[in-house]
Amino acid sequence: MKIQLRYFASLREALGPGEALELPGPTTVGAVRDALIARGEPYASVLARQRAVRSALNQTMAADAAEVGEGAELAFFPPVTGG
Repeated sequence: MKIQLRYFASLREALGPGEALELPGPTTVGAVRDALIARGEPYASVLARQRAVRSALNQTMAADAAEVGEGAELAFFPPVTGG
């Protein structure tokens, strides 16, 4: 299963604008975040669980339990963004 990741504001500065990600099958927003954290730095510090990071699944705010399907767009961003 392939999804598109997008990063915004300070996360974009640390991780870049985004990337395609291959996953073995359906998963959740929280599981994707945990998989990115497991990559190590810089993901581990930028997406750390103790940091306030919001997520949007297909341009709609999403909780960690939201299911991520094939072709989804998953965005991560800090709670306050400019622009």
